Amino acid sequence: MSRMENVLMVNSHLERNLIQRVSVGDMLTRTSQRFPNKVALVDEDVTLTYKELNEKVNQVARSLLQRGYQKGDVVALLCENTNEFVITYFACAKCGLVVMPLNIKLAFDDLAYQLNQSETKVLVFTQSSKDKVEILIDEVPSLQDLFMTEADEEFMLSGKNILPFSHLESGDDTEIEVIIEDRDTLQLMYTSGTTSKPKGVETSHLAIYFSAMSTALQYKLDHNDSSIVMLPLFHVGGLTCILLPNILVGGTNVLIRRYNASKILNTMEEYRTTWTMLSAPMWLEISDQPGLSAKDFSSMRLCVCAIATLPLARHQQVKSIFNNATIILISGQTEFTPPNTAQRPEHAISKSSAWGEPVVAQTAKAMDDDGNILPPGELGELVYRGPQSMTCYFKDPEATESAFKYGWFHSGDSGYIDEENVVWFVDRKKDIIKTGGENVASVEVELVVRSHAKVAECAAVGLPHERWSEAVTIFAKIKDGESVQENELIDFCKERLAGFKVPKKVVFMNEFPMTASGKIQKHELRNIYKDLYIIKA
Repeated sequence: MSRMENVLMVNSHLERNLIQRVSVGDMLTRTSQRFPNKVALVDEDVTLTYKELNEKVNQVARSLLQRGYQKGDVVALLCENTNEFVITYFACAKCGLVVMPLNIKLAFDDLAYQLNQSETKVLVFTQSSKDKVEILIDEVPSLQDLFMTEADEEFMLSGKNILPFSHLESGDDTEIEVIIEDRDTLQLMYTSGTTSKPKGVETSHLAIYFSAMSTALQYKLDHNDSSIVMLPLFHVGGLTCILLPNILVGGTNVLIRRYNASKILNTMEEYRTTWTMLSAPMWLEISDQPGLSAKDFSSMRLCVCAIATLPLARHQQVKSIFNNATIILISGQTEFTPPNTAQRPEHAISKSSAWGEPVVAQTAKAMDDDGNILPPGELGELVYRGPQSMTCYFKDPEATESAFKYGWFHSGDSGYIDEENVVWFVDRKKDIIKTGGENVASVEVELVVRSHAKVAECAAVGLPHERWSEAVTIFAKIKDGESVQENELIDFCKERLAGFKVPKKVVFMNEFPMTASGKIQKHELRNIYKDLYIIKA
C-alpha cells in the first residue's frame, strides 16, 4: 500500500469515527453549541459559560497533544473541586488520553502506588497538595510534566520544573478531531482498598456516556437545572452522579471545594439551585443548622441521598426544609459507573430503606454462590449487567475474571430483589456480623441507632468475642450539645431489635475514620478496636 493510500485510509477511518462514535468529549461540544451563553461552571470567583469552557478544554487538549502525549497516556488530577479539574477531564476525553482522578486525602504511599502502577505522565494539582507532590516527584519516575492550578509562573520543586496550568490554556481553541473508539478507556479510578492494595477501574467513553444519559433521565434534568457539586469530583459521587449529567443537558454546576453545611445552604439560596446529591450524614447535619426558617429553598426540586438511607423521621425533617423537593436514595459502585439504582419517588416512604430500581440501562439480580439467579425475596449476592460496566480492573485479569463470573458483574453486596424489581441491600458480604450462630446485618442496627434523636452518626461492626465469635458493637457520634449514656442507647435498641441484634457495647466517637466520599471506614474501626472484648489477665 502506498503512503497516499494509507493516508486516505486513516482519513476515512477518522471521518467515519467522527460520525458514529460515543465520546464524552463530544458531550461538551454539543452542549456548548446548544447553550453557548449558559453558565456551565461557577468556581469561587471564576464563572465560565459553556462556550468559554469548551474553548478552554480545546486549548488544553491541543496543548497536551503538542507536548507529545499519545492515546492511552495517563493524566492524573490531584485537585479539589475546581474548574481546572473539569477542563482537564474533558480535554483528556477529546484527545484520547486517560484521566486518573486522585483522592486528595490519600496518604503518600497510596498516591505513589497509583501513580506508579498507572505510569502517569502528567500531573495536575492544586496548591493544597503541593507538599505531597514535592515528595512524590522523586518516587514516580514516569512523571514528565507537572502543572499547578494556582501558579502564576514556573517554579522548581524537588528539582522538577512546575508549570502554571494557565500555560495549557493558550493558543488554538478550535475542536480537536482524533479517533476515539467507544470502548477506549477514558477514566482510571482506584477503589478504596480495605484488606489489600486498591484496584484501578478502567471505564470507557461508552460507559460514562450511558451513565450521564441514564442519570439525566432518572432525575428529569434539563438546561434549566443547576446543582451544587460538593461531593468530590475525584469520586464517582461528584463526577458521574452530578457533574456529567448536568453537563449533558446544559445545567449549571456550582463547585464547592470543601464541605461546610452553612456554605452549602447559602449557596443553594444564592444560586437558586434546583437539585444536588449529598451523603446521608451531610443531609442530617444540614437539616440541623440554625436559622433555616428564614431561608428560601423553594427552587430545590430534588434532594438525592447517596448510599445510606435517612431514618423516616429525619427524612421528614429534610422534607420540611426543602418542601418542594422530592427526596430519593441512589446507590452504585465505581465499577459500574453510578448511579446503578434509584428510588422511585413513591417508594421514598413505603420502601424507604430499599435502594430502588435499577436505572434504565441496567439489570440487577440476586445470585447464589453457584451462579443461580434467585427468585424475588431470596437473599443472595447482588449482580448487574449493562453498558455502564467497567471494562476491567487495571492490570488485574484475575480480579476481572472473578468480578465477571457467570456472565454478571459481582458487587460484593448481599441483598434481594422484590416483586416490583426493587433492589434491597442487606449488607456488604464482608460486613455481615456473625454472632452466636446468627447473621446480623450491620445496616439494620445502624438504622435503629441513627433514628435516636441524639445520635448524629453511627456504625455497627462485629468485633472478636470469645463467646459470640463476633459481638455486635455500635460506634456512635452524638449531636453537638447533647449527651446520652451507653445503657440508654442499648435499651433503645432492645425495644426495636431482636435480642441477638442488640449491641453488646457502645463506643462514643468524636470523629469517624472516613473516606473522601463521606463513608465510614469500618475496617479501620475493626482494626483499632479488635481487642475491645479481650479480658486482660
